Amino acid sequence: MASQSSISEALQWAFAVLNETSESAHVDAEVLLTQCLNKNRSYLYTWPEKALSVEQWQQFQAMVAKRQKGMPVAHIVGEREFWSLPFIVNDSTLIPRPDTEILVETALNLPLADNAKVLDLGTGTGAIALALASERPNWRITALDKVEDAVMLAKANRDNLNLPQVDILLSDWFSAVENRDFNLIVSNPPYIDEEDEHLSQGDVRFEPQSALTAAEQGYADLYHIAGCAKKYLVPGGQLLVEHGYQQALAVRNKLIELGYVDVATVRDFGSNDRCTLGRWPG
Repeated sequence: MASQSSISEALQWAFAVLNETSESAHVDAEVLLTQCLNKNRSYLYTWPEKALSVEQWQQFQAMVAKRQKGMPVAHIVGEREFWSLPFIVNDSTLIPRPDTEILVETALNLPLADNAKVLDLGTGTGAIALALASERPNWRITALDKVEDAVMLAKANRDNLNLPQVDILLSDWFSAVENRDFNLIVSNPPYIDEEDEHLSQGDVRFEPQSALTAAEQGYADLYHIAGCAKKYLVPGGQLLVEHGYQQALAVRNKLIELGYVDVATVRDFGSNDRCTLGRWPG
Protein backbone atom coordinates (compact mmCIF):
# COMPACT_ATOMS: atom_id res chain seq x y z
CA MET A 1 0.00 0.00 0.00
CA ALA A 2 1.02 3.59 -0.53
CA SER A 3 2.14 5.82 2.32
CA GLN A 4 -1.38 7.29 2.24
CA SER A 5 -4.74 5.87 1.27
CA SER A 6 -8.36 6.81 0.77
CA ILE A 7 -11.00 5.56 3.20
CA SER A 8 -12.28 2.94 0.74
CA GLU A 9 -8.76 1.73 -0.08
CA ALA A 10 -7.85 1.52 3.59
CA LEU A 11 -10.96 -0.53 4.35
CA GLN A 12 -10.34 -2.90 1.42
CA TRP A 13 -6.76 -3.42 2.58
CA ALA A 14 -7.85 -4.09 6.17
CA PHE A 15 -10.61 -6.50 5.07
CA ALA A 16 -8.05 -8.55 3.17
CA VAL A 17 -5.53 -8.55 6.04
CA LEU A 18 -8.04 -9.46 8.74
CA ASN A 19 -10.17 -11.91 6.78
CA GLU A 20 -7.86 -14.83 7.52
CA THR A 21 -7.76 -14.28 11.30
CA SER A 22 -11.06 -12.65 12.27
CA GLU A 23 -14.64 -13.80 11.76
CA SER A 24 -15.72 -10.16 11.90
CA ALA A 25 -13.11 -8.62 9.60
CA HIS A 26 -15.43 -6.03 8.05
CA VAL A 27 -16.78 -4.77 11.38
CA ASP A 28 -13.31 -4.82 12.93
CA ALA A 29 -11.86 -2.70 10.15
CA GLU A 30 -14.73 -0.22 10.29
CA VAL A 31 -14.49 0.21 14.06
CA LEU A 32 -10.73 0.70 13.94
CA LEU A 33 -10.92 3.23 11.12
CA THR A 34 -13.69 5.24 12.79
CA GLN A 35 -11.46 5.40 15.85
CA CYS A 36 -8.55 6.74 13.79
CA LEU A 37 -10.73 9.32 12.07
CA ASN A 38 -12.88 10.15 15.10
CA LYS A 39 -15.96 9.76 12.90
CA ASN A 40 -18.99 7.47 12.90
CA ARG A 41 -19.38 4.47 10.62
CA SER A 42 -21.70 6.19 8.14
CA TYR A 43 -18.92 8.72 7.43
CA LEU A 44 -16.78 5.93 5.96
CA TYR A 45 -19.31 5.30 3.20
CA THR A 46 -20.38 8.92 2.71
CA TRP A 47 -16.80 10.04 1.97
CA PRO A 48 -15.06 6.91 0.60
CA GLU A 49 -12.57 8.88 -1.52
CA LYS A 50 -11.39 11.12 1.32
CA ALA A 51 -7.67 10.62 1.95
CA LEU A 52 -6.29 9.67 5.32
CA SER A 53 -3.48 11.80 6.67
CA VAL A 54 -0.08 10.15 7.02
CA GLU A 55 -0.61 9.94 10.78
CA GLN A 56 -4.09 8.42 10.44
CA TRP A 57 -2.87 5.83 7.94
CA GLN A 58 0.05 4.83 10.16
CA GLN A 59 -2.22 4.59 13.20
CA PHE A 60 -4.71 2.46 11.26
CA GLN A 61 -1.99 0.10 10.05
CA ALA A 62 -0.72 -0.32 13.62
CA MET A 63 -4.25 -1.07 14.90
CA VAL A 64 -4.91 -3.61 12.15
CA ALA A 65 -1.61 -5.33 12.95
CA LYS A 66 -2.67 -5.71 16.59
CA ARG A 67 -6.04 -7.13 15.55
CA GLN A 68 -4.33 -9.50 13.12
CA LYS A 69 -2.42 -10.92 16.11
CA GLY A 70 -5.73 -11.51 17.90
CA MET A 71 -5.92 -8.55 20.26
CA PRO A 72 -9.59 -7.69 20.95
CA VAL A 73 -10.88 -4.61 19.15
CA ALA A 74 -12.15 -3.26 22.47
CA HIS A 75 -8.62 -3.35 23.90
CA ILE A 76 -7.19 -1.67 20.80
CA VAL A 77 -9.64 1.24 20.92
CA GLY A 78 -9.95 1.20 24.73
CA GLU A 79 -13.74 1.19 24.74
CA ARG A 80 -16.78 -1.06 24.38
CA GLU A 81 -20.45 -0.11 24.29
CA PHE A 82 -22.78 -1.84 26.74
CA TRP A 83 -26.41 -0.92 27.34
CA SER A 84 -25.82 2.01 24.93
CA LEU A 85 -23.19 3.38 27.33
CA PRO A 86 -19.48 3.76 26.52
CA PHE A 87 -17.24 1.76 28.88
CA ILE A 88 -13.49 2.15 29.16
CA VAL A 89 -11.90 -1.30 28.95
CA ASN A 90 -8.45 -2.76 29.54
CA ASP A 91 -6.86 -6.13 30.18
CA SER A 92 -7.54 -6.09 33.95
CA THR A 93 -10.98 -7.63 33.52
CA LEU A 94 -13.53 -8.93 31.02
CA ILE A 95 -14.82 -6.97 28.05
CA PRO A 96 -18.60 -6.46 28.54
CA ARG A 97 -20.60 -8.88 26.36
CA PRO A 98 -23.94 -8.13 24.67
CA ASP A 99 -25.34 -11.36 26.16
CA THR A 100 -25.04 -9.84 29.65
CA GLU A 101 -27.56 -7.14 28.74
CA ILE A 102 -30.32 -9.70 29.38
CA LEU A 103 -29.24 -9.80 33.03
CA VAL A 104 -29.63 -6.02 33.23
CA GLU A 105 -33.01 -6.18 31.51
CA THR A 106 -34.19 -8.95 33.85
CA ALA A 107 -33.11 -6.98 36.92
CA LEU A 108 -34.91 -3.86 35.72
CA ASN A 109 -38.14 -5.85 35.26
CA LEU A 110 -38.17 -7.11 38.86
CA PRO A 111 -40.78 -5.50 41.18
CA LEU A 112 -38.27 -3.62 43.35
CA ALA A 113 -38.80 -0.43 45.34
CA ASP A 114 -37.49 2.89 44.05
CA ASN A 115 -34.86 2.88 46.80
CA ALA A 116 -33.90 -0.80 46.47
CA LYS A 117 -30.51 -1.89 47.79
CA VAL A 118 -28.60 -3.73 45.04
CA LEU A 119 -25.27 -5.57 45.14
CA ASP A 120 -23.17 -6.39 42.05
CA LEU A 121 -20.56 -9.08 42.72
CA GLY A 122 -17.44 -9.20 40.54
CA THR A 123 -18.26 -5.92 38.83
CA GLY A 124 -15.25 -5.78 36.46
CA THR A 125 -15.70 -2.70 34.30
CA GLY A 126 -18.78 -1.81 36.36
CA ALA A 127 -21.00 -2.50 33.36
CA ILE A 128 -23.91 -4.16 35.18
CA ALA A 129 -23.99 -1.83 38.18
CA LEU A 130 -23.63 1.32 36.10
CA ALA A 131 -26.19 0.22 33.49
CA LEU A 132 -28.67 -0.38 36.32
CA ALA A 133 -27.84 2.99 37.88
CA SER A 134 -28.40 4.74 34.56
CA GLU A 135 -31.97 3.40 34.52
CA ARG A 136 -32.73 3.46 38.27
CA PRO A 137 -30.91 6.48 39.73
CA ASN A 138 -32.52 6.02 43.15
CA TRP A 139 -31.40 2.43 43.63
CA ARG A 140 -28.64 2.18 46.23
CA ILE A 141 -26.10 0.15 44.30
CA THR A 142 -22.87 -1.32 45.65
CA ALA A 143 -20.39 -2.94 43.25
CA LEU A 144 -17.55 -5.21 44.40
CA ASP A 145 -14.45 -6.72 42.82
CA LYS A 146 -11.42 -8.45 44.34
CA VAL A 147 -9.00 -7.11 41.69
CA GLU A 148 -7.70 -3.64 42.54
CA ASP A 149 -7.13 -2.67 38.89
CA ALA A 150 -10.72 -3.65 38.07
CA VAL A 151 -12.02 -1.51 40.94
CA MET A 152 -10.03 1.44 39.59
CA LEU A 153 -11.42 0.81 36.10
CA ALA A 154 -15.01 0.60 37.38
CA LYS A 155 -14.52 3.87 39.26
CA ALA A 156 -13.18 5.50 36.10
CA ASN A 157 -16.29 4.37 34.23
CA ARG A 158 -18.50 5.61 37.07
CA ASP A 159 -16.89 9.04 36.84
CA ASN A 160 -16.98 9.07 33.04
CA LEU A 161 -20.69 8.21 33.02
CA ASN A 162 -21.46 10.64 35.87
CA LEU A 163 -23.10 8.04 38.11
CA PRO A 164 -21.54 8.96 41.48
CA GLN A 165 -24.28 7.24 43.48
CA VAL A 166 -22.74 3.79 42.78
CA ASP A 167 -20.44 2.66 45.60
CA ILE A 168 -17.49 0.61 44.25
CA LEU A 169 -15.37 -1.34 46.73
CA LEU A 170 -12.44 -3.75 46.78
CA SER A 171 -13.82 -7.03 48.13
CA ASP A 172 -13.36 -10.78 47.94
CA TRP A 173 -16.98 -11.58 47.17
CA PHE A 174 -19.02 -10.48 50.23
CA SER A 175 -16.14 -9.54 52.55
CA ALA A 176 -16.67 -5.76 52.33
CA VAL A 177 -20.41 -5.87 53.00
CA GLU A 178 -20.65 -7.92 56.20
CA ASN A 179 -23.78 -7.12 58.24
CA ARG A 180 -25.51 -5.51 55.25
CA ASP A 181 -28.54 -6.79 53.37
CA PHE A 182 -29.90 -6.25 49.88
CA ASN A 183 -33.11 -6.48 47.88
CA LEU A 184 -31.22 -7.75 44.84
CA ILE A 185 -27.87 -9.43 44.35
CA VAL A 186 -26.60 -9.72 40.77
CA SER A 187 -23.44 -11.32 39.45
CA ASN A 188 -21.72 -12.35 36.26
CA PRO A 189 -19.06 -14.53 37.90
CA PRO A 190 -16.40 -16.75 36.29
CA TYR A 191 -18.24 -19.83 35.02
CA ILE A 192 -16.11 -21.43 32.29
CA ASP A 193 -14.59 -24.84 32.94
CA GLU A 194 -10.83 -24.52 33.53
CA GLU A 195 -10.28 -27.21 30.87
CA ASP A 196 -12.48 -25.59 28.20
CA GLU A 197 -10.69 -25.73 24.84
CA HIS A 198 -12.13 -22.35 23.79
CA LEU A 199 -9.89 -20.58 26.32
CA SER A 200 -7.08 -20.76 23.77
CA GLN A 201 -9.16 -19.14 21.03
CA GLY A 202 -10.37 -15.65 20.17
CA ASP A 203 -10.56 -12.61 22.42
CA VAL A 204 -10.50 -14.56 25.70
CA ARG A 205 -6.78 -15.20 25.18
CA PHE A 206 -6.26 -11.54 26.11
CA GLU A 207 -8.55 -11.50 29.16
CA PRO A 208 -7.58 -12.59 32.70
CA GLN A 209 -8.32 -16.29 33.23
CA SER A 210 -9.33 -15.56 36.82
CA ALA A 211 -12.30 -13.58 35.50
CA LEU A 212 -13.33 -16.38 33.15
CA THR A 213 -12.80 -19.76 34.77
CA ALA A 214 -13.94 -21.48 37.94
CA ALA A 215 -13.24 -24.84 39.52
CA GLU A 216 -15.74 -27.70 39.63
CA GLN A 217 -16.31 -27.56 35.86
CA GLY A 218 -17.15 -23.86 36.09
CA TYR A 219 -19.69 -24.10 38.91
CA ALA A 220 -17.57 -23.23 41.98
CA ASP A 221 -18.21 -19.46 42.06
CA LEU A 222 -21.85 -19.79 41.03
CA TYR A 223 -22.49 -22.20 43.87
CA HIS A 224 -20.47 -20.14 46.36
CA ILE A 225 -22.49 -17.02 45.56
CA ALA A 226 -25.79 -18.87 45.76
CA GLY A 227 -24.88 -20.38 49.13
CA CYS A 228 -23.62 -17.15 50.68
CA ALA A 229 -26.21 -14.77 49.20
CA LYS A 230 -28.90 -16.12 51.55
CA LYS A 231 -27.20 -14.32 54.44
CA TYR A 232 -27.25 -11.00 52.59
CA LEU A 233 -30.75 -10.97 51.09
CA VAL A 234 -33.73 -9.43 52.82
CA PRO A 235 -36.78 -11.71 53.05
CA GLY A 236 -38.19 -11.75 49.54
CA GLY A 237 -34.89 -10.55 48.07
CA GLN A 238 -33.76 -11.79 44.65
CA LEU A 239 -30.56 -13.44 43.46
CA LEU A 240 -29.78 -13.15 39.73
CA VAL A 241 -26.69 -14.77 38.20
CA GLU A 242 -25.34 -15.16 34.69
CA HIS A 243 -24.03 -18.59 33.64
CA GLY A 244 -23.13 -20.68 30.61
CA TYR A 245 -25.88 -21.85 28.30
CA GLN A 246 -25.40 -25.48 29.40
CA GLN A 247 -25.41 -24.70 33.13
CA ALA A 248 -29.00 -23.57 33.62
CA LEU A 249 -30.45 -26.84 34.92
CA ALA A 250 -27.67 -27.38 37.44
CA VAL A 251 -27.91 -23.80 38.70
CA ARG A 252 -31.69 -24.02 39.07
CA ASN A 253 -31.36 -27.28 40.98
CA LYS A 254 -28.74 -25.75 43.29
CA LEU A 255 -30.93 -22.75 44.07
CA ILE A 256 -33.91 -24.99 44.83
CA GLU A 257 -31.69 -27.22 47.01
CA LEU A 258 -30.55 -24.13 48.95
CA GLY A 259 -34.13 -23.04 49.60
CA TYR A 260 -34.76 -20.37 46.98
CA VAL A 261 -38.26 -20.19 45.50
CA ASP A 262 -39.71 -18.97 42.20
CA VAL A 263 -36.53 -20.16 40.50
CA ALA A 264 -36.45 -19.48 36.75
CA THR A 265 -34.02 -19.18 33.86
CA VAL A 266 -34.05 -16.38 31.29
CA ARG A 267 -32.76 -16.74 27.74
CA ASP A 268 -30.52 -14.18 26.05
CA PHE A 269 -31.19 -12.52 22.70
CA GLY A 270 -29.69 -15.53 20.94
CA SER A 271 -32.23 -17.83 22.66
CA ASN A 272 -29.56 -19.40 24.90
CA ASP A 273 -30.14 -19.99 28.61
CA ARG A 274 -28.14 -17.12 30.09
CA CYS A 275 -29.19 -16.17 33.62
CA THR A 276 -31.12 -17.71 36.49
CA LEU A 277 -32.93 -16.02 39.35
CA GLY A 278 -34.44 -17.12 42.61
CA ARG A 279 -36.21 -15.42 45.51
CA TRP A 280 -35.26 -15.94 49.13
CA PRO A 281 -38.50 -16.77 51.00
CA GLY A 282 -40.13 -14.16 53.12
